[in-house]
Amino acid sequence: MHNRILSGILLTSFSYFLFSVQDASVKWLVAALPVWQVLFVRSVTILALCTAIGRGPLLRRAAGSPIVKPMFVRNLLLLAAWLSFYTASRDLGLAELTTLYYASPIVVTILAIPILGETVPLNRWVAVLTGFVGVPIACDVFGKGLSISLPVYLALQAAVFWGIGTILLRKTALAESTMVQMTISSGLLVLFTGVVAPFVWSPLGLAQTALMAGTGVLAGIAQFALFEGMRRAEVSLLAPFEYSSLVWGFVLGFLVWNEVPTGNVFFGAALIFAAGMVIIAAERFSGRAAAARDGA
Repeated sequence: MHNRILSGILLTSFSYFLFSVQDASVKWLVAALPVWQVLFVRSVTILALCTAIGRGPLLRRAAGSPIVKPMFVRNLLLLAAWLSFYTASRDLGLAELTTLYYASPIVVTILAIPILGETVPLNRWVAVLTGFVGVPIACDVFGKGLSISLPVYLALQAAVFWGIGTILLRKTALAESTMVQMTISSGLLVLFTGVVAPFVWSPLGLAQTALMAGTGVLAGIAQFALFEGMRRAEVSLLAPFEYSSLVWGFVLGFLVWNEVPTGNVFFGAALIFAAGMVIIAAERFSGRAAAARDGA
């Protein structure tokens, strides 16, 4: 396996771990605060970090970047995905919500073919479908029943929007540096959420302010890792690793809320882990095969 591809996998997996921690924080915050306010502070924090690191030259480069328009579309999709997801979370249980949302890697894999021109070999399809099967097993969604409703539609809508956003990220990742992408992305989200946030603003306590700022820092690091990962490997290869965030979710549930996983969690997690190993093993084998051909 090429070191670039391996680093892309590691960076992406790390970003999904951090996003899992961020999601846990956001879910706690939106119980008492408007989603618009939480997303606004999160975006302001990331923009402030980018500005502190890159200063004037970074801001000027971001303002004149050719990817502003596609990033504008991508951030509208992300905002719609977040609003759909957190709205659905008020009516759906974790199992149902998670299972529906994790249709996203399948959407990414399908769209990578016509939009990005990627060739998706059988091993990647096996990996993404294996991981998707592991999600409902881990969440024990079977037997609970899942009827069509507005929250179900919103969760699926969030998955589709996030999948399309991931495809657009790959396109922009190849055209611009990660810091420029982060600056544009956070700047646009500050504008989008800043239009609504003042009208729904709730007073913040010291603990809430610290948690929101900390969430923004985590999100900034996660975003950097995700953008860098997308620069180094194809999205159809990285898509199955998104399922790893479900495993992190169960780990956080145990460590923070003392939620003891049941047997189905371990079985589902094993399938998700196997999905990642299928990708790594297949890429390593293809790399060795290519090296053997070159040496022949």
